[in-house]
Amino acid sequence: MKYQAELKDNLLFVRLEGDLIAGTDSQQMIEAVDELQAGKIVLCAVDLSNVRFMDSSGMGVLVSLLTKFRNRGGELVLIKPSDHIRKLLIVTKLNAIFTIAENDEYAAQFLNESIY
Repeated sequence: MKYQAELKDNLLFVRLEGDLIAGTDSQQMIEAVDELQAGKIVLCAVDLSNVRFMDSSGMGVLVSLLTKFRNRGGELVLIKPSDHIRKLLIVTKLNAIFTIAENDEYAAQFLNESIY
């Protein structure tokens, strides 16, 4: 899995590509997000549009990130998960805890509204 993290207007955008599974890449991504959170970033959008496959460890990564942001009074949204990932979220009922946005603009709008 590849990831890219970028800050835009106090929002953290994490863009994932490949397979979201257990491994050093997932751990490195979580550590990178932790470092950015130390800078008081509490809003995050995770772009899943280029994720082909996700296993239970990958779901655990997403839940872990969501928990980290909510524990700091923030929020996390998922951007445009593929059909396969959407089905996994529905089957596991994680769609009930994650907000899904169709693009960066909707994600930013939701996140900015969530803190007021």
